[in-house]
Amino acid sequence: MSVLGRVVRSGVGRRRVQTLVIGLTMTMAVTAAVLGGSLLVASSAPFDHAFAREHGAHLSVQFDARRASAARLSASADAPGVAEASGPFGTATVTPHTDIEGMGGGMDGGVDGMPMTVVGRAEPRTGVDRVALTEGRWAERPGEIVISDGSQPFPSLGRRLTFPALPGGPTLKVVGLARSASRTGDAWVVPAQIAALTPNGRGAGYEMLYRLTTADTAAQVAAGRRAVAAVVPAGAVSGAQSWLTVKKAADRETALFVPFLLAFGVLGLVMSVLIVGNVVAGTVGAGLRRIGILKAIGFTPHQVVRAYVGQALVPAAIGTALGVVAGHLATVPVLSETADVYGTGGLAVAPWVDIAAVAGALGLVAVTAWAAAWRAGRLRTVDALAVGRTPSPGRGRRAGRVSALLPFPRPVGLGLARPFTRPARSAAMGAAVVFGTVAVTFAVGLSSSLAEVMEARAHDAADVTVEVSGPQNSTAPGAKSQGAENQDGESPGAKTQGAKNPSAQAPGAAKKTEADPAAITAAIDSQPGTGKYYGIATTQATVSGVAGVISVVAFTGDASWGGYRMVSGRWIEGSGEAVVPTPCLTATDTRVGDTVTLNDHGTTVTVRIVGEVLDTHNQGMMVFTDRATLAAAEPDLQVESHYIAVKAGTDVAAYTDRLNAVLRPLGVTAENGRVGNNSGTVAVLNSLTAVLTLMLVAVAGLGVLNGVVLDTRERVRDLGIHKALGMTPRQTVVMVVTSVVMTGLVGGAVGVPLGVALHDWIMPAMGHSAGLNLPESVIAVYRTPELVLLALGGLLIAVLGALLPAGWAARTRSAVALRTE
Repeated sequence: MSVLGRVVRSGVGRRRVQTLVIGLTMTMAVTAAVLGGSLLVASSAPFDHAFAREHGAHLSVQFDARRASAARLSASADAPGVAEASGPFGTATVTPHTDIEGMGGGMDGGVDGMPMTVVGRAEPRTGVDRVALTEGRWAERPGEIVISDGSQPFPSLGRRLTFPALPGGPTLKVVGLARSASRTGDAWVVPAQIAALTPNGRGAGYEMLYRLTTADTAAQVAAGRRAVAAVVPAGAVSGAQSWLTVKKAADRETALFVPFLLAFGVLGLVMSVLIVGNVVAGTVGAGLRRIGILKAIGFTPHQVVRAYVGQALVPAAIGTALGVVAGHLATVPVLSETADVYGTGGLAVAPWVDIAAVAGALGLVAVTAWAAAWRAGRLRTVDALAVGRTPSPGRGRRAGRVSALLPFPRPVGLGLARPFTRPARSAAMGAAVVFGTVAVTFAVGLSSSLAEVMEARAHDAADVTVEVSGPQNSTAPGAKSQGAENQDGESPGAKTQGAKNPSAQAPGAAKKTEADPAAITAAIDSQPGTGKYYGIATTQATVSGVAGVISVVAFTGDASWGGYRMVSGRWIEGSGEAVVPTPCLTATDTRVGDTVTLNDHGTTVTVRIVGEVLDTHNQGMMVFTDRATLAAAEPDLQVESHYIAVKAGTDVAAYTDRLNAVLRPLGVTAENGRVGNNSGTVAVLNSLTAVLTLMLVAVAGLGVLNGVVLDTRERVRDLGIHKALGMTPRQTVVMVVTSVVMTGLVGGAVGVPLGVALHDWIMPAMGHSAGLNLPESVIAVYRTPELVLLALGGLLIAVLGALLPAGWAARTRSAVALRTE
């Protein structure tokens, strides 16, 4: 081994604290980098790759067949900004009925499926939107259908779908399952089949698929839509869908993680620069005499700098390797959320993410260490040997005089004056405390905000729930959705009040009740202690231009108290009004105040959007309205659940027992509400937050520990004098710990408002990544007592970091300390 190598190895072995600090700092930074980088890739790569492979449609437009002919629509391929087009394809919206072995309900022992948009296409590999078969084959003749994989509750080859509501009751056999990256349809048949799927024998509409010359932004896609609308007859466009909306829905789960991981990544990056630079600078400052000796025996300035850079790179390399492993382990549960989005077997960390994290981390350490060690290379040999590790004369004397006048014990006064002796080192320790406090404050706020989101999505404000029947065709608030995105069947969500019903069936498996609705409401009204209540009925409808179905929740009574958090606007007050979640506003290209037309079982229903509500069930594709709004479309729509709030002071359990005594003869039961709410996504977020926060706090504490160790070693002779004059070990601990009290208090006071500001910036960004706007109640989660405790957390970080070197100083013998140079 070369002489330089021996110096590096010796420095790493002697400075164990500094080695540990650098190693753990880099472990944390690289873990966050691998997590963040992997999720950035995962949040875009699956969709982007599938979209490019299938030559997806930037814009899919639906047309009214009564207002435009197929020939006129074909000419729209030459509209300005259109690079390529496919179509027109005939479309129809139908509700299938299927036989399912072992399940009751529906006709002939089968169940009604969800309404779906069927497209007539002769082949899957058209110029635009090349549909990918995942199983079976394409439809080749009338009587066959290809189902979008995952669009129906029970898609499987060979199953027969009937349409009893259509003339002649056509029957179609499922011959294939397929996926469209552009999501341009729920099912496909041969063009000749479309006529039989509409009551009047004509196609309900047409669909055109367009590739645009520029479609990177919503404005560019909107411009393409306007160009298409300009070349077709007025009023022919009945709806449109942008590929950006589809992409956002596909990326929603993993995109939720990215902003908060980037926040932790930036915190880790800044702390890495700060602490590595502080460690190397402190090592140089504490080793001036050693630097002088190295120069005296022939080391060049360049070799001295390389020696100190090497001493930083060795633990950094070990920490980086551990960080890569930890990053992979932490990334696995998060990436599993996207494993099934496009039928992929799973996602792994991209090799370039590891390479970038390793290169970036080691490069950062090298540059930071070189900048800090440059001072060592420029020192003159005689100055280094003469000065050694003695602080500049006179520094901190004024603070020492002031502290002597304070009414504190002398060890406390000495400790309070110490930060002014090494102000740069104290500032570095304070910065570490600031970042640690920022991380804790941000983590506490994030956890509180996620809890608010869970409570808002649960709509779980009722004390008692009366389950009248299972969902008819859709997912009630809180029930599990067939259209779920993650592995728990949630979107991105939870089992809530509707999920507790033991008789809950698959979507579409209608369960009818013999109970008289009027008798149920009369039983509720008759019970002493009944405060207020509302009922829920659910159905499904389609919106022109939006693939798939929208769940419609219809209320009887005032449900404004039911836990529905408004983002903007107001709650519904009567017939014809609706509130919808943000994703529904985005998909329909509407805003509060606009109207939207629903197709409910063949009847058009126009509603005015009066508010935006926070709800993520069914991917946010929900409409909340009054039951009277749907009276024309579904006059017999039955209430499935009643949600009751009891009067103040009423015993909920006793009330439930009394109500059940009346309801059981009617064939229904009441259960206590507030069943709680769990989410795999939120659990992962909270776990990652806790782990990354603990790592940042640990690194902040180690940054304080490193500074106190350097300070204590510099003061070892002073410690010997103090001990010789009678300072006890306990007083020594007090003096060392007190030296970081001011640093901790100032760091906490500065870090808390920065953490609050970070939270108030990241939470809306997380909501936008998930396609949601968040209400103020989700953002404003901090309370004054909580902020005071968080500020004191900075003091706790500083004190914990100082305890170990304080114990070492207390155990140092006076004779040994006095002999130390």
